[in-house]
Amino acid sequence: MAEPIRVLVTGAAGQIAYSLLFSVAKGDVFGKNQPITLLLLDIPPMMTVLGGVVMELQDCALPLLREIVATDKVEVAFKDLDAAILVGSMPRKEGMGRKDLLKANVAIFQTQGAALDKYAKKTVKVLVVGNPANTNCLIAMKSAPSIPKENFSCLTRLDHNRARSQVAMRCGVPATHVKNMIIWGNHSFTQYPDVHHCKVNVSGNEVDCFDAVKDEAWLKGDFIATVQQRGAAIIKARKLSSGMSAAKAICDHMRDIWFGTPEGEFISMGVYSTGNTYKVPNDLIYSFPVQIKNKSWKIVEGLAINDFSKAKMEATATELINERNTAMEFLAK
Repeated sequence: MAEPIRVLVTGAAGQIAYSLLFSVAKGDVFGKNQPITLLLLDIPPMMTVLGGVVMELQDCALPLLREIVATDKVEVAFKDLDAAILVGSMPRKEGMGRKDLLKANVAIFQTQGAALDKYAKKTVKVLVVGNPANTNCLIAMKSAPSIPKENFSCLTRLDHNRARSQVAMRCGVPATHVKNMIIWGNHSFTQYPDVHHCKVNVSGNEVDCFDAVKDEAWLKGDFIATVQQRGAAIIKARKLSSGMSAAKAICDHMRDIWFGTPEGEFISMGVYSTGNTYKVPNDLIYSFPVQIKNKSWKIVEGLAINDFSKAKMEATATELINERNTAMEFLAK
C-alpha cells in the first residue's frame, strides 16, 4: 500500500469539518487505497472540542487513517503537507462590515500562506474554503511565493453543485445528468451561474439546458437568484451556515484535483486569473470553467460569451477587484 499522504484541515472543530473529516479519512477523496495522516488545526479555545472530534475519528476505526495530529500550532499543522483544506476563517459577526471581515481574514490567511511557504511541500494542493474565499485564497497565494500559483484554488463547487441540482430538479433528472455548468466570478451574491454551455441528459439524449428546461425567463431570473442566495436561505432556515453540502463540495473539488475531470467535461473552480480569453482582469482569484488532468487545471478557453453573460461577469469581477484592493491595503501594513 502507498505511503500516507499528509492532509491538513483548518477550522477542524467547526461544523463543516465535522461533516468533512469522515469522508476524507475513509477514502472518498484521495482514493480507497491511499492511507492518510490528518493534521487538524484550530484556535486554542477550540482544542477541547477538537479533542472530541479526534476521539470520534478514532472510534470510527477507519483502516486508511494512520495518524491524527490535533494542534493549534502552524509549524506542526503545515509540516510536509500534500494537501491543505483551509476551512477556518473569521466569520462575519453582527454589525461587522465586509471591510472589517476582510481585515480580520487578511491576518489569518497571511499567516497561513507564510506557513505553507515555510513548512509545506512545494507540490501541496491548497483549497481555500473560508469566506471571503476568493480574496482569502489570493492573500494565501501571495504570502506563499515559493509555491506555484497554480496550486491554489478556492471553493466554487458548492455553487456549482447548487446550480446543477436546481436544473436537475426542474428537468426531473438526476444531478449527474447535468454537466458543464459554469459559475463565474466571486463566491458572493454577484456570482453568475451560467447555463449557456450546460448540457442535460434527458431520456438518453444530451440537449442544451435551455431546450431541456424550456423556461428562459426562469434560467435568466429566479434560477440565478436562487443559486446566488442559497447560502443565506439555508442560514435563515437552519440558523447555521451550510455544513453538509459544503463538506460534500470540498470532497468533490479535491477528488477532481487528485483524479481529474471526465473527458469533455468541466467544473467550476476559483483559480488565479492571468492571460485568459474572457478579459477577466489579472491578479484575481476568479471562478472559471476548468478541466483537470494529472493534478493540474486548465481554464476552458474560447467559450462564446453573449452580452447578458458579459455584463454579469464584469459585475462580479468589479466586486473582486474592490475586495482585492482593500485586502492589499491591509496586507501592506
